[in-house]
Amino acid sequence: MAKFIINGGNVIGGKFAPRGNKNAVLPMLAAATLTDQPVELSNVPDIQDVRVMLELLQTLGVSVEKTADGVILCAAGLNTTNLDEELCRRVRASILLAGPLSARHGSATVPAPGGDVIGRRRLDTHFYGLRALGIEITETVPYEFRRKKLEAAGLVLDEASVTATENILMAAVLAEGETTIFNAACEPHVQDLANLLVKMGANISGIGTNLLKIRGKKTLDGATHTVAPDYIETGSFLTAAAVTGGSLEIENPGDSLTLGVLKKGFEKLGTHWVVSDGVLTMKNETGRTTLPDLGNFTPKIEDGIWPAFPSDLMSVMIVLATQTQGQMLFFEKLFESRMYFVDNLMAMGANIIQCDPHRVVVSGASKLSGARLSSPDIRAGMAMLIAACCAEGHSEIDNAHVIDRGYESIDERLRALGADIVREA
Repeated sequence: MAKFIINGGNVIGGKFAPRGNKNAVLPMLAAATLTDQPVELSNVPDIQDVRVMLELLQTLGVSVEKTADGVILCAAGLNTTNLDEELCRRVRASILLAGPLSARHGSATVPAPGGDVIGRRRLDTHFYGLRALGIEITETVPYEFRRKKLEAAGLVLDEASVTATENILMAAVLAEGETTIFNAACEPHVQDLANLLVKMGANISGIGTNLLKIRGKKTLDGATHTVAPDYIETGSFLTAAAVTGGSLEIENPGDSLTLGVLKKGFEKLGTHWVVSDGVLTMKNETGRTTLPDLGNFTPKIEDGIWPAFPSDLMSVMIVLATQTQGQMLFFEKLFESRMYFVDNLMAMGANIIQCDPHRVVVSGASKLSGARLSSPDIRAGMAMLIAACCAEGHSEIDNAHVIDRGYESIDERLRALGADIVREA
């Protein structure tokens, strides 16, 4: 398997443009099965998860045409709703086809989805919502979804699950009557999916809130949509520049609300930026220190449902904390295995105490040294890449394909900003 070889110590900086949000484009690809008309998406990241999802759609009979910046999908030739088991094992987003396929085409056979091993990832909320809309489900693997009469329902989700909200939403747009989803996830990528569905003719209100109202329609149309920039990628590259002493300009960084959520966490770690005329500018800051809580208590960064700090950035923020003077407590509330990668950072010289599966305390600043590492999941892999870039000496990171699942051409883009990184087969 491929690996990354990094010689640390180079400054990472310059101009950077984030690609489309990985977590938005994957459900959008599934949404293309809701209509027989073409759905054109631009600003689509060329990442492994997208490639697998496109291949999965092609096995169903969906036509896929690549464009310079995206893809055109047409499900008019869809000839099966049985999903390929091997492809489903490679991407968790395969479960997102359950809602649209069963709602639009009457059935779906979905093998167990794959994805990162970062803790238990329930399907209960998916099943609850789809059943309430009139879809029968066989709970043994492969899961069988069969549409009876698709009717609206009033739903109160037991958790604000992003993928469950998306799955239920994609079925509800075709259900007769008005569906309400209370405790819906409202992350930016859920909003972006909803915006695409509206362009396709869906009637959705409450976008951006935890109460969605959907008045179903019999059919949807095609649409053209640009995927919003990936704020997780933006945060990752900001961190890479900050820990190596670089300045960064980001074109089209995203909307002010999303950046505001990120900014609260970064400012706790002494990292600042400004946005002017659509360009985010972060200048090199020396002597960064953590911002203590009122009363000089140890500060805390904790994730949660939107608009709390995003879980997908916790790993890279821990690396930023290793290079910032002071202490920071990180509280990972959503996934019980997210924090296990910190052993790798400790092996590089980071001063980290793991309190339990959900909490670590980082004391900085630490001098990191190169090491041989292996990427356990997408976000931990990116965190270790960043750590290797600011470490002294030579590092090797195995399982490069894991990072490729979420970051497009990561070695080339980091190298363009000054990193000494190569990919070796």
